[in-house]
Amino acid sequence: MTFEDSILIRDTPDALFALTQDYGRRLEWDPFLRSAELVGGAVEAGPGVRAYCVAHNRLGMETEYVSFTPPRVAAVKMTRGPWFIGGFAGSWRFMPEADGRTRVIFRYSVQARPRWLQPLLNPVLVRVFSREVRKRLEGLRSFVETPTR
Repeated sequence: MTFEDSILIRDTPDALFALTQDYGRRLEWDPFLRSAELVGGAVEAGPGVRAYCVAHNRLGMETEYVSFTPPRVAAVKMTRGPWFIGGFAGSWRFMPEADGRTRVIFRYSVQARPRWLQPLLNPVLVRVFSREVRKRLEGLRSFVETPTR
């Protein structure tokens, strides 16, 4: 199941892309996460780089970057995650607007496991992830647009 949400933020695609893909700063703005780190010796995000993130509910997921085109798109797929998630992929897109703001778009796809439980669990996962995506987008906007940062 795929879903998407977006928000307008007063900043450039370059600045927003850099901030969102900087794992040293991720916890400054992302309320979904309690920890976030690149793994395998990587020092910055990029194609083939893996990251391990732990959500505030203590569930962890390892992802791998499958697309990385600054300042427009970053996309990941799950390589390891909670037992009940059979598949996960996500992309972040940064689209400049005529008024100088940037539309930040999160698009995620998630599938439950086991397969026979998907009709029941997929809508629950989408609902939970959708709520968290909205909080993340609002957290990003608040962090960027708050003058005291």
